[in-house]
Amino acid sequence: PIPGFKLSVDAVSPRFIWNMEGNVLGGNPVLHLVMPLLSKRVGLGGVTQAKQGLGDITFGAALAFHHGNGSHSVVALDVVAPTGDYKAGDLANLGRNHWSLQPLYAYSRVSPDGLNADVKTVLNLNRRNPDTDYRSGTELIIDYAIGWGVGKGWVAGVGGSLVEQLSDDRLGGTRLPDSRTRMFAIGPSVRYQNAEGAFITFKWQRETSVRNRAEGSAFWLVASLPI
Repeated sequence: PIPGFKLSVDAVSPRFIWNMEGNVLGGNPVLHLVMPLLSKRVGLGGVTQAKQGLGDITFGAALAFHHGNGSHSVVALDVVAPTGDYKAGDLANLGRNHWSLQPLYAYSRVSPDGLNADVKTVLNLNRRNPDTDYRSGTELIIDYAIGWGVGKGWVAGVGGSLVEQLSDDRLGGTRLPDSRTRMFAIGPSVRYQNAEGAFITFKWQRETSVRNRAEGSAFWLVASLPI
């Protein structure tokens, strides 16, 4: 941990999903776009900086498979674009100033009166920041949730994420030892889904086993509305 370092982020991240008609390799084609709107405040050594605005946009294409018995899976490729405001040397930046490619696989099991489980595995392939000539290493990101359907559309359980950096950062092409990050988060989760497929999820997560990154907690409110 860095003495005197404080980080606070509030985010509203609209996600637009387009389920396309047709069948490709047995799956349903899907396109999506995420546009995060951020309010970020960073403090270090008595100096504080705050910024608000658009963060890095994520867009991608996927194939969704429906296996029956409430089981579903998704294979996708996401792209993170450096659309957020960035200035080298600033404490608070809304973007990372580099592109990322994210192949991923997700699986979910949905049951109104039984076991519910979700897992998403992402390989985050970071590109180089042209302003600093810095390139973060490849990251493995696993988001997970497990719960039990208690009836009338409610599911209660736990969830979180695991981040494990698989390769070292590089500066100007030179490998930086001891630069890999790690984080494990876990916390309670409650979800409600109605008969029309709309749902809302409340979850809180606490980060532990953190290395080379900020440590804290997060509260999430996730809502989905089919149109």
